[in-house]
Amino acid sequence: MRRGLALGLAVGLAVLATLAVAGPASAHNQIISSTPSSGQTLTELPSEFRIVTNEALLDLDGQGRGFAFEIRDAAGRFYETGCVTIADATMSTPTALGAPGAYTVIYQLVSADGHTVSGEIPFTWAPSGSVTASTGTASPATCPGSTVAAQAPSSGTGSDGTRNSTVPLADVLWIGGVLLAVALAVVVTLVITTRRRRG
Repeated sequence: MRRGLALGLAVGLAVLATLAVAGPASAHNQIISSTPSSGQTLTELPSEFRIVTNEALLDLDGQGRGFAFEIRDAAGRFYETGCVTIADATMSTPTALGAPGAYTVIYQLVSADGHTVSGEIPFTWAPSGSVTASTGTASPATCPGSTVAAQAPSSGTGSDGTRNSTVPLADVLWIGGVLLAVALAVVVTLVITTRRRRG
């Protein structure tokens, strides 16, 4: 009975350690809405392109360092100003689009936990009336007067249809922590079992 109790205690400690280490990794901001949304067909130009997350974004210096909000068409031309407005849990940028067709929002933001999250949101531009098309630029724009260097978001595919990723180093660290916690639980279990056998 004591051996079973010791084994249960060791497993419980391992679970608690795993939750403690894995908790921060799951604390990255999650997108709860966006304009445009993934796969949406826009027939009118919205007042702004916007991404809303589940908690406040981290903009320590007030200059949007670590943030990016790019709009790219299928030909690879960009239609953003490079200026990103960050307000609580929302980031936004002025709107401009070129000819009708497929476009992609490319974003990068800094979560409340300090981790960088980036990804892509595909959408289609199909104006219902006559609209003056922007010419776009060959490369991402830099906000006038900004001292922050342009970002280069990386991406992966999320479960909601958007493409997103977090900083790889953060993932490596928490996975390593989980493995360490499991290894520690195994060692504790072996030590307790060995002592019981000797007794």
